[in-house]
Amino acid sequence: MPAQPTGEVPPLDGSLPASAGIGAADRGLSLYVHVPYCRVRCGYCDFNTYTAEDLGPGASRDDYRANLARELDLSVSTLAEAGAGNREVSTIFFGGGTPTLLAAQVLAGVMDDIRARFDLAADVEVTTEANPDTLDPAYIATLAGAGFNRISMGMQSAVPHVLKTLDRTHDPEKIPEVARWVKAAGLELSLDLIYGTPEESIDDWRRSLDVALGNEVDHISAYSLIVEPGTKMGSMVRRGQLPMPDEDDLADKYEIADAAMAAAGLHWYEVSNWSTGPETRCAHNMAYWRNADWWGFGPGAHSHVGGVRFWNAKHPKAWSDRLLAGDSPAIGREVLDGSTREIERIMLSARIDKELRLDSLAAGSEQAIRTFVKQGLLDGDAADDGWFQPTLQGRLLADHMVRILTEYV
Repeated sequence: MPAQPTGEVPPLDGSLPASAGIGAADRGLSLYVHVPYCRVRCGYCDFNTYTAEDLGPGASRDDYRANLARELDLSVSTLAEAGAGNREVSTIFFGGGTPTLLAAQVLAGVMDDIRARFDLAADVEVTTEANPDTLDPAYIATLAGAGFNRISMGMQSAVPHVLKTLDRTHDPEKIPEVARWVKAAGLELSLDLIYGTPEESIDDWRRSLDVALGNEVDHISAYSLIVEPGTKMGSMVRRGQLPMPDEDDLADKYEIADAAMAAAGLHWYEVSNWSTGPETRCAHNMAYWRNADWWGFGPGAHSHVGGVRFWNAKHPKAWSDRLLAGDSPAIGREVLDGSTREIERIMLSARIDKELRLDSLAAGSEQAIRTFVKQGLLDGDAADDGWFQPTLQGRLLADHMVRILTEYV
């Protein structure tokens, strides 16, 4: 599990600097709810997650809702004092971990707790991540009744030996059945895929795409496997028990994915995300990419309000102990300067289809844009219209282009 970032120590009450409230009325507000529990810890995962056996009294699933309610109360008062309150919440995202390891009634109860404290937009997007083996029709119906309207399901692969390498425990044969349940309940469905797992063949990847796209899916996220140090998989790669993912193989699989998505009527809107149209994009992730305000609840969750980034204690017991003591669970923060905010704006918006205006870039970047077009990394017609629109090859080299553009900031 990676170390938390370094930063200044925030006040014990979690209060924000006055700068955080400037212009808040013109910014969106989103909520992220981190549920840290997992049935097993996957070998590739470096997220802040814990199995039930890891946690004792005060940090267990039974304590979660009450602890979260304390942080909800804290967030309302903190935002109000900073002049960043009194805004409608546009998106809510339950991530993990596996949020659906909590009883459906608990997730519904958390939504009640949120509604009691925040005004929600009429079209609020409410998503939960889920593993296929945690869902059944009754569970999904309870979520729908509580206001959830989107499920992001961790499919990862349809191939048993790939799932085994990833330490995923669900039965891939269950994916179509669960997808039918989700759609029958009237919820949007997003599937998460991972490509580049050691010993995953091209045919394996095509099989996963075929299964995913055969389920009336609204949205797909497909991420290349990153072998993180400190994980079980990282140790196996270091010892030579598994091969390191090959960059050429990853590029080939990305191109295969993009072609398959397009043939099925899904179009890319961010380098790793495809949807059936603007209305089925993940609005919550768009809020992140647009540097809107969001409050992250739960162990290790990160927040961002008006250029102030702060993060909670990682371990569920440390998080709950601080809340029980009446203190903020935030243990570090960073106040971003103008240059850092501009670099982040470019880094994020350059990955989105027609999000970055060329006339918003720093002086001197014009030559770089002309070079990118000449190299086939940017669409020339879009550039003529003033938009940064990566081609397929440009998406594969998005980080390269960002590095060059941020040199001018």
